[in-house]
Amino acid sequence: MVGVSDSARALASTPGFAEWSFPAEPGAVRAARTHVRDTLREWGLEAVTDVTVLLVSELVTNSLRYASGPIGVRMYSRAGPSLLVEVSDPLPDPPRERTAHPDDEGGRGLQLVARSARRWGTRPGNTGKTVWFELTLPGRRPTADT
Repeated sequence: MVGVSDSARALASTPGFAEWSFPAEPGAVRAARTHVRDTLREWGLEAVTDVTVLLVSELVTNSLRYASGPIGVRMYSRAGPSLLVEVSDPLPDPPRERTAHPDDEGGRGLQLVARSARRWGTRPGNTGKTVWFELTLPGRRPTADT
């Protein structure tokens, strides 16, 4: 999958780790939402389902709009205080946050991520980039290390 590191491969069989790859087709957004929603339900993380599904939907839509290859989605939720979600695609250019005008149909996705997530960012991969965000899980306090 796009942007999959050796450490991510090692986590693939670890509880609290999920990974999917979607073709760059319109159905990718719906499929990503379904997988994320179902996985968070399995993990008992219903409290963050709506915001996670919204942000994944925005990032997969951005990938679909600008990239032409597979779109990867990964989620990590271990015993720590947060949920880490990554969306990867083969386009090396990082997304640009911009200010959308009232009549613009787009341009708000990264603003939603920035305002909803505890932290977010991008990193280059071997064949593209990854946009990630972190959500604090209810009842779990982040420490200086996380």
